[in-house]
Amino acid sequence: MKFFVVIVFCAIFLSVSADSDNMQDTCPTAPGKQSIFFINGYPCKNPADINAQDFKSTKLTVAGDTDNYLQSSVTLLTASEFPGLNTLGLSVSRTDLERDGSVPFHSHPRSSEMLFVVKGVVFAGFLDTKNKIFQTVLRKGDVFVFPKGLLHFCLSGGFEPATAFSFYNSQNPGVVNIGGVFGIDQEHIKNMTRSLATGSGSRVVMLTWAWNPHLLNGYVQKKSTHLNPFRKKC
Repeated sequence: MKFFVVIVFCAIFLSVSADSDNMQDTCPTAPGKQSIFFINGYPCKNPADINAQDFKSTKLTVAGDTDNYLQSSVTLLTASEFPGLNTLGLSVSRTDLERDGSVPFHSHPRSSEMLFVVKGVVFAGFLDTKNKIFQTVLRKGDVFVFPKGLLHFCLSGGFEPATAFSFYNSQNPGVVNIGGVFGIDQEHIKNMTRSLATGSGSRVVMLTWAWNPHLLNGYVQKKSTHLNPFRKKC
């Protein structure tokens, strides 16, 4: 009986881990083309060739290109782009938002996300499986957490561009965009996101939740009016 309990405990413990634990000190992603063997992760670089540069990246030092319809840019570094992350269960991204920029509803099926604002004002929120919205205004130095697998968004909430960094507890968090899944154009998604975040009264916004068929065509209702952090458009 005790042995059975131990087995069940181990199974539960492993199931809550975002990624498998590493079995050696370091395992930078091996360079080159994809191996003919398909594994859960990436093969390791030859230990004799590992150096400090494998654990350093400068790809997030430069702002991303926000010259697009959404006026935003998200640069994600996973173990594929940042070799030193391999087997560590971590990844990182940089989000740049113009004054009217937005990152519409999306989810990360394999990871939670911690958002850290370093510049400007950001309005961020997520939706749980009971159609309840959690949203707030973030300023420089503030941190906000998006739970694993839940739809979330962020918008520029001030009069200047905003920058934030996100940290994930998976070396490959994955991204599911509801616009891409259901063929919804970017304009509709952007308007839907902003309407939900800034809507007044009992405005109802329809959402399509890609990962749960029981929640398809779910409705999220804003039951109260919140302070609108966005500037008025002329």
